[in-house]
Amino acid sequence: MHTSRFLCLAAAVLLSAAAAAQDTSPGVKPDGTVTSPALSIPYSSFASPQARAFFPKLLAEGSKAPPIDAPIEQSRAFYDRLNSDRAARMQKMYAVKIHSETMAGVGADVVLPAQGVSAENRHRVLINLHGGAFLWGAHSGGLVEAIPVASIGRIEVIALDYRQGPEHTFPAASDDVEAVYRALLKQYKPQEIGIYGCSAGGILTGESVARLITDKLPVPGAIGTFCGALLDIEGDSAYVAPVLNGQGVPAHRLTLVDLPYFHGANPRDPLVQPGLSPALLAKFPPTLLITGTRDMTMSSVLASQQLLDKAGVQAELHVWDGMWHSFFSDPELPESQDAYRVMARFFLKHLSR
Repeated sequence: MHTSRFLCLAAAVLLSAAAAAQDTSPGVKPDGTVTSPALSIPYSSFASPQARAFFPKLLAEGSKAPPIDAPIEQSRAFYDRLNSDRAARMQKMYAVKIHSETMAGVGADVVLPAQGVSAENRHRVLINLHGGAFLWGAHSGGLVEAIPVASIGRIEVIALDYRQGPEHTFPAASDDVEAVYRALLKQYKPQEIGIYGCSAGGILTGESVARLITDKLPVPGAIGTFCGALLDIEGDSAYVAPVLNGQGVPAHRLTLVDLPYFHGANPRDPLVQPGLSPALLAKFPPTLLITGTRDMTMSSVLASQQLLDKAGVQAELHVWDGMWHSFFSDPELPESQDAYRVMARFFLKHLSR
């Protein structure tokens, strides 16, 4: 994901890249729909100079992404090249040691800080669930999300290669996460384990916790859902973010069950959308939520935080102005570096010592 290319295809996957013809007369319709002539919206004055310089490149490079109906092998190859480049850049900034292994039948990359796991983290571990629309992101995508957190937090991060669509469907990924979690419970106390992910991985994080609760397993000590929520992709940002990212108003907002992984799933199932069940949410562990104002999932992330808070769960929310979906996948941005520190600090605070 050179964030530019990832953003545009992710938006295409979740929201549909086709732009609708816009009403040129300003006004408000009876159902609350606002119409407006063409807009000219400046980039956020609160964003860093680096982000301001990067943003036009982000939009320009988006056209290089494979179309949504491209063969899955083509998309996976594209994003693997993108993420491998990012991971290489990250390793120059954040020194880590990486090895691969299989846990409970699930492939994984184990990322360790080069300077060694800190004394306070020797009995703590994080599970990372990579993004990629439940279609791509295995291995290299997980490294992009695991490297900075492992290095800055000086903690072991296990990036899982969970099963994805179109070959597999819900709840295959939740099955994989539970299998690995059960295996880790033989070595760690539940309160010593954290789970986090971005985009599809953030969604899967919530789904996995709902699954653990349903199967009467103890929940992890803390979780993080970044640019992915406990609800479907809805609200203002589903329509405004594409406009702010130069894509126009989407003609059709795709839902989670439109993704190949969710074919056949019940969209109202709390194991798909945990935010629909207050009873489940009340049992969630402390949760970190991260998004940006140009992220199409922002509204769903905000709504998820509100629902968690209402359920009595510690829910810490961070929103970066001007930032797009999965913005912290590019390590050079000051906003990305701030996000890494927030992630590491959250887990150091909430996981049991």
